[in-house]
Amino acid sequence: MAQDKRTNSIILIETNLGNMKVMLYKETPKHRKNFLQLIENKHFDGTLFYRVIKEFVLQGGSQDSRNASPGRQIGYGSSNRTIESEFRPEYFHKKGALAAARQPDKVNMFKESDVSQFYITHGRIYTMEELTAMEKAVNVPLRKQITKRYLTPKKRQLLDSLKKLKKVEEFREIADKIKSSISFDYQSSNEKLVFTAAQRKAFTTVGGVPHLDKNYTVFGEVISGFDVMDKIANLKTDEHDRPNQDVKMKVRILKY
Repeated sequence: MAQDKRTNSIILIETNLGNMKVMLYKETPKHRKNFLQLIENKHFDGTLFYRVIKEFVLQGGSQDSRNASPGRQIGYGSSNRTIESEFRPEYFHKKGALAAARQPDKVNMFKESDVSQFYITHGRIYTMEELTAMEKAVNVPLRKQITKRYLTPKKRQLLDSLKKLKKVEEFREIADKIKSSISFDYQSSNEKLVFTAAQRKAFTTVGGVPHLDKNYTVFGEVISGFDVMDKIANLKTDEHDRPNQDVKMKVRILKY
């Protein structure tokens, strides 16, 4: 495979409900290389989109979905091999984002990707107010937690004592140090949620699934066939979110 590492790759996902053209990012080279190798080995051909949740994701790529009998629960795969995560802030879970599935944090603390299972983000459209509320729901408790770490009961007692004694300079010195520590930890925290302008524009126009960001590697995006994505998302499913109508795929490379 003569793969050009300087350009994005283009693949075609053919299904019995229509086709989707997908771009694989050059900035996530490990995921792109692995996905192209799987296509060349015809891993995906005959497999299903076996987990479909409207306004959430369309998941596929599991080897055990091939020729799976009706009602069978799918998604266990057959490999323990994983790929190192490749999080990129410019690539997020807007509608059409292609991302790697993975095991939960409790058994996968480094958020490594499954070697073959993937999903396409369907999602929904959010309002600016909803996005702001999501930020606050994460950031307010985070700041309180950090504040509690530095402004201990003992430090509060000391500050109250200095205030009563009117020792202004000593009070300010300690208070400023505490504020500085809180601010530094909060601003540098990876847990803090701040949507970029690009994320806000995407989530309020085309839609997506914001809470998946920083948790799963996004390594591509759908560039045509959004109507097919919607058709699949609207299928009726069983209790395991498997469509009652099988959605089989065949994947081929259009451009390395």
